[in-house]
Amino acid sequence: MAVPKRRTSKTVKRQRRTHFKLDVPGMVKCPECGELKKSHRVCKSCGTYKGEEVTEAKD
Repeated sequence: MAVPKRRTSKTVKRQRRTHFKLDVPGMVKCPECGELKKSHRVCKSCGTYKGEEVTEAKD
């Protein structure tokens, strides 16, 4: 069974864990209504994508 030869220091442990974090999705402003939306996706509030109405608005 594998057993560590030396104790892992706090610094080494924290350096390893710097990548264990949540990423914030890339949000952009919709040019039509101004709401925040994910990039390259249809706007949920107005239903437009690249200036064209794709779906009906859910007002």
